[in-house]
Amino acid sequence: MSADSTSTVSTLAADAAPRHDWTLDEIEALFALPFNDLLFKAQCVHRQHFDANAVQVSTLLSIKTGACPEDCKYCPQSGHYNTGLDKEKLLEIEKVVEQAKSALDAGASRFCMGAAWRSPRQRDLEVVIEMVKRVKALGLETCMTLGMVDEAQAHQLADAGLDYYNHNLDTSPEYYGEIITTRSYADRLDTLGNVRQAGMKICSGGILGMGETARDRAGLLRQLANLSPHPESVPINMLVKVPGTPLEDVEDLDPIEYLRAIAVARIMMPKSHVRLSAGREQMDESTQALAFMAGANSIFYGDTLLTTGNPQVERDRALFDKLGLHPERRDTCASDDEREQVLARQIERQAREASSAQFYDAAV
Repeated sequence: MSADSTSTVSTLAADAAPRHDWTLDEIEALFALPFNDLLFKAQCVHRQHFDANAVQVSTLLSIKTGACPEDCKYCPQSGHYNTGLDKEKLLEIEKVVEQAKSALDAGASRFCMGAAWRSPRQRDLEVVIEMVKRVKALGLETCMTLGMVDEAQAHQLADAGLDYYNHNLDTSPEYYGEIITTRSYADRLDTLGNVRQAGMKICSGGILGMGETARDRAGLLRQLANLSPHPESVPINMLVKVPGTPLEDVEDLDPIEYLRAIAVARIMMPKSHVRLSAGREQMDESTQALAFMAGANSIFYGDTLLTTGNPQVERDRALFDKLGLHPERRDTCASDDEREQVLARQIERQAREASSAQFYDAAV
C-alpha cells in the first residue's frame, strides 16, 4: 500500500468516531461526493466496526392491524384513508409465540412486533409485556413498535426485558408537517427520550421518497445522528406507495439517491446497524448489493412488513449466497450485568413509588 493510500485509510478510520454535532452543510457535502468516493468512504467506516459480510436479520409481525387514529400519509393502517385493509384485534399470545418460533427456525435473530396504536392502553400493554417475555425466552432479541410511550410505560417494557423500541422520526422536522399532523416531532423525540431513559435500545430511522427534498433527507439524518447515543438500529425505508393513501402517486425516488442516504447514514452513525428496510421488494439484486456495499447491514426477513410485501426467505437466502453474505449471530441472552441493571431499575422504581405513597396532599 502506498503512503497516500495509507494516509487516506487512516483519515477514514479517524472519521469513523461517533459524533453528535453534525451540521447540515457537512451532511450535504457528504451527499454531494462522487458516488464511488461516497461508497468507498462508507465501506471503510463500516469495516472499522462490523464484519463486512454479516447482516443482522429481523422478522416483523403485525400484532394489531389497522384503524390507527394517526394520519401518516404513507400508512395503509391509518383510519383516515380507505386502503381496503381489514381491522384486526390484538393477536393472541400463543399465535405470536408460534410466529416467533418460525422466525427463529428461518434464521432471524430478532423478532419485532408492531401494533397500530397512537399509544398503548394499560390493559393492552400487559398482554404485550407477556409477549415480550415469551418471545425472549426463545432466545430471540425483542423489539416493539406501539406508538408513543410515556416514562412509566417505557419502564414497564424495559423491566419485561424488551431489547429495542422502534419509533421512527420519518423525515426532517421541516417536512414533517406535510406528512403527519396528528403527532408532533417533539412527541416522537419525547418517546425516544423515555425509551432511552428506561435503558432500552433505540430503533429509529425514516422513510425516503415521500416528496421530500435532498436537504430534508440530510435533515432527517442530522436529527438521528445528533441523538446521543446514536440509535442502535437505523431503518432507512423506501416509500411503498399504497393505493388509497395520499402518497400513492408521488414521484419515485431515484435508487442512487436512496443508496447515497444509506452510505451517509453509515458514515454518520458508524456503530449503528443500518437497516435496508421497507421497499426492498421493489429493489433488484444489484441495488440491494450496492446498499450492502454502502454500509447496510440489517434486513427484515420474511414475506411481509406489517402490511406490505417483503422479499421471501428463499430469495434472500439465494441473494446472500450469491453475495457471500451470512446472517449475523449475536448472543441474545442477557448477561449478568444486563440482568442486574433490570433488577436495579425495578428496585429503584418500587422505592420511588413506595416513597411517594407515604405523602398526601395536605390541602385535601
